[in-house]
Amino acid sequence: MARTNPLQFIQQVRSEVAKVVWPTRREVLLTTVMVFILATLTAIFFALVDLAIRGGLQAILGIFG
Repeated sequence: MARTNPLQFIQQVRSEVAKVVWPTRREVLLTTVMVFILATLTAIFFALVDLAIRGGLQAILGIFG
């Protein structure tokens, strides 16, 4: 692997960073809100599944216990 001196490395890093397309403030805000909404919906879903499983197990154990 070819070695580059530190000056060349910094120049290459700067040229690569210049190619990055940074998200706008609005895009960041929208994706953040979407993550919070989806995390909340997922938490509600698993809470309901947990309640259903718990209720089912309590009913089964109530019958046979």
